[in-house]
Amino acid sequence: MAIRFKRPDGREASGYLAAGKDAKTPGIIVIQEWWGVQGQIKGVCDRLAHEGYRALAPDLYNGKAVPYHDPDAANEAMSALDFQQSVDQVVRGAALHLKAQGSKVGLTGFCLGGLVSALGAIRLPEISAAVAFYGLPDPKIGDPAALRIPLQGHFASKDDWCTPASVDAFERAAKGAGKSCEFFRYDAEHGFTNEERPSYNAAATKLAWERMMTFWRKHLG
Repeated sequence: MAIRFKRPDGREASGYLAAGKDAKTPGIIVIQEWWGVQGQIKGVCDRLAHEGYRALAPDLYNGKAVPYHDPDAANEAMSALDFQQSVDQVVRGAALHLKAQGSKVGLTGFCLGGLVSALGAIRLPEISAAVAFYGLPDPKIGDPAALRIPLQGHFASKDDWCTPASVDAFERAAKGAGKSCEFFRYDAEHGFTNEERPSYNAAATKLAWERMMTFWRKHLG
């Protein structure tokens, strides 16, 4: 269902919430791809709710969803986003909303959302664990050595945006600083978990989902 929640600065943000009957179950924030809060992202929330979690996808684009056939518009929307402000206000607001019942909160996201998830793992004290899918921040805005919480990552071997080299560098820096960082690589393309896109890879998605759920059960309960 569509909801509105408070940001730390007092303004309102919107999002999609999928929740079971128990309001005290752990929460998971789900961050959109550069297309916005599309049906696929809502589907991830629904699936997490079926697994027993409350899942909230905050809308970083304030109601805008870009059609899949228009990557130029998606790139324009993403480029206009202030990532640090989005993390500190919208994503943190979502975390505070989910934590109102006193349960733990995780953070995950895809593409743009993977970047935001890793950045949240560095910046947000309300988050207990994070999972990033084929997206990581530039070390200039998100230092891997500053990770506060366990981070799991899922990345494609054929990716010219979140490149294998950048993934390797982030992982080395995080582990070199003694941080909890668990990265997996798949013989797949960027966006491999989105069943609405040509890059969808069912086998890689199944394995990544299983690994993620094991991670959530360990760190969120």
